[in-house]
Amino acid sequence: MTKLATHDVAPRKRSRNAAALALLLLIIAPHPRPAVAQATKNPEMSDGTVKAQHGDWQVVCKPPPPGAKNEVCALVQSVTAEDRPNVGLTVYFQKFSQGMRVLRVFAPVGVLLPPGIGLKIDNADVGHAPYLRCHTFACYAQVTLDDKLISQFSNGKTAIFIIFQTEEAGIGIPLSLNGFSQALAALP
Repeated sequence: MTKLATHDVAPRKRSRNAAALALLLLIIAPHPRPAVAQATKNPEMSDGTVKAQHGDWQVVCKPPPPGAKNEVCALVQSVTAEDRPNVGLTVYFQKFSQGMRVLRVFAPVGVLLPPGIGLKIDNADVGHAPYLRCHTFACYAQVTLDDKLISQFSNGKTAIFIIFQTEEAGIGIPLSLNGFSQALAALP
């Protein structure tokens, strides 16, 4: 990850109603779509269940896909800007059976794709990640997490994800890390 520039952070409020959307993206086969439509909820996730709440993080699970034995679970948190109700993020963390740990951040369609999404934890620059795909309801970036970044999430207070709607200004969206380590320990 590369260093990020400093950006203003506007106040944001928490919203948990996009947890189902994030869990849907755990199991769907992604298909590239243009990043021009407004974000919409996908009804396919109505069977996702919140199994636990740890601080500001939810453990959300969905029944196993065909041929699998175990349900698919992730840590999920969604935030929406107070001053821009159409600008928000859904962040989820998932552990895979082979040991890989992945963080995906879903941003609204219409974000500027080339700069990717930036990350600061407790005001320390962590880096940025490119967007991998856009769907009709969101664009997402994905990062495979190492032990150092897991430790930063577990011990930090606030992560700020930075998205761009124009080349001139980033929008910093704070995400609480309260309960992350407890939720991680509870993740099946």
